[in-house]
Amino acid sequence: MHTATLQVLTAQGLVRCTTTRVAERAGMSVGSLYQYYPNRDALLAAVLEKHLVHVAETVEQACDQHQGATVAEMASGFVTAFLAVKLMDPTASKALYAIAAERGGAELVARINKRMVGAVAAMLGTASDARFDDPFLTAAISISAVVGPVRTLLEGNATPAYEAGLEQQVTRLLRAYLQTFQSPPIDRERAPK
Repeated sequence: MHTATLQVLTAQGLVRCTTTRVAERAGMSVGSLYQYYPNRDALLAAVLEKHLVHVAETVEQACDQHQGATVAEMASGFVTAFLAVKLMDPTASKALYAIAAERGGAELVARINKRMVGAVAAMLGTASDARFDDPFLTAAISISAVVGPVRTLLEGNATPAYEAGLEQQVTRLLRAYLQTFQSPPIDRERAPK
C-alpha cells in the first residue's frame, strides 16, 4: 500500500493522490484501504513516517560504523549515507517534502531529526582526533549543513554541475567544520613527564 501511494504521489501529484487511486494502484478496494487508514492524510503520514524512519536508521547505522574514527572519516561516512538514502529515489523524496510541509509532518520531521542528532552526537563523542563541548549542537548544525543542499537539489533548484558535485562539496563543507574541533597535536618532547 505504501509503495502504491508513492507511485500515485510521484506520478500524479499530491492533489490527485486519492485513496481511490491508491487502492486501484494497490489492487485492492477502497474499503480495504480504509481498514488500515481512516483517510488519505493518515495514509500519507504513514508513508512519510516510513521514509523518515528509514533515513534515520541509515544515519544511525553510518554513525555506528564510524564510532572512534577521525572527524574527516565521520564527515565522509555521514554525508555518503545520508545522500544515498535521500537520493535513492529523488522523485519520491521530492514528493515527500510536499507531504511534510502540508500534512502536519513538522512534528514527525522534528522527532526524526532529534533521533538523527542523537546518533551524530554519539558518534562525534567518540572522535579519535577532536573534542566537542556540545556534541548535540555540533550534530544539529552538521545535519542542517547537509540537509540544505539536498533540499535545494530535490526542489529542482540545482544545476547538473551542482548535482554532480554535491557529495564531494558537502563532504568538504562538513569535514572543514568538524576539523575546527580537532585537538592540537601533543608535542611529546615538551609534554610534562
